[in-house]
Amino acid sequence: MGQLSHYETHFKTRKFPITVVCDHVNKAPNIGSLFRICEAFGVETLYFCGNDIPIGRRMTKTSRATEKLVHYQVEESIEDIISVLKPTHYLIALEITTSSKPLHQIKLEASKPIALILGDENYGISEAVLKEVDDIFHIDMFGTNSSMNVVQAASIALYELTKQLNETASNQN
Repeated sequence: MGQLSHYETHFKTRKFPITVVCDHVNKAPNIGSLFRICEAFGVETLYFCGNDIPIGRRMTKTSRATEKLVHYQVEESIEDIISVLKPTHYLIALEITTSSKPLHQIKLEASKPIALILGDENYGISEAVLKEVDDIFHIDMFGTNSSMNVVQAASIALYELTKQLNETASNQN
């Protein structure tokens, strides 16, 4: 048994009907890592919403050139993106609220694309955006800390979403 290099893996390249929408995520290392994780999980589109989104040299250290592989857009207003996606997508906010449900309880409809909304590194998702989504989920945590880095949270959520979509597709074949 030997470790495989990045070029020897047997993973099947695939796109999932998932759009990731970032609400004022503006730290270059997080942006680069979000490109990387979205590419790894076959995300269709990545939106960065807000002002001063540092797409460029500062984020390429963590992106490892995946910004060339992931379809992305930078938009000033998340409200505009939400209004475009709302009629066609299942809008999921990843946030801890008084009414959020544990992520492992999510039940996806295979027929509707997903928009996963991630919040600002310090303040999370705005109240106005939370009022527009279809569902709010959180990641159960068992320590005393009540938050995690936006990229870590995105990774866990994308794993759960793609796992379910993959299982649904396998059951239909």
